[in-house]
Amino acid sequence: MNVTFPELLRFNDLGLLLLRLMVAAVFFTSGVNHLKDPTGRAKSIGASPGFTIFLGAGEVLGSTGVALGVFTQLAALGLILIMLGAMQKKIFVWKTGFWGRTGYGWHYDLMLAVMSLVIVVTGGGKLVVL
Repeated sequence: MNVTFPELLRFNDLGLLLLRLMVAAVFFTSGVNHLKDPTGRAKSIGASPGFTIFLGAGEVLGSTGVALGVFTQLAALGLILIMLGAMQKKIFVWKTGFWGRTGYGWHYDLMLAVMSLVIVVTGGGKLVVL
């Protein structure tokens, strides 16, 4: 292993905790917004209000699991699925480019999916509530 700063490796778990908290903060706030106004959010994302509530609940539950370290890998997998759905919609339905032309592209969704994948493959680290 080629490590430039081996003394920093002792902070792996702290780094993974910070990654988990960042992912959780983004998904939690998004989920709460879906749940606060499912009809308005449904119109903006081109989905039904029922699906928007399901999506918001998934984001809130997944982000809570990731943040607290409860079923961390399953929670992160669920968040990856949500991001894959968002990317599918942006790429194939809305024809949005990677960076976006008039709005947000799918680069942000890909970044969150990859961040969640890091949580899945590392287990999220040892700093957990349970």
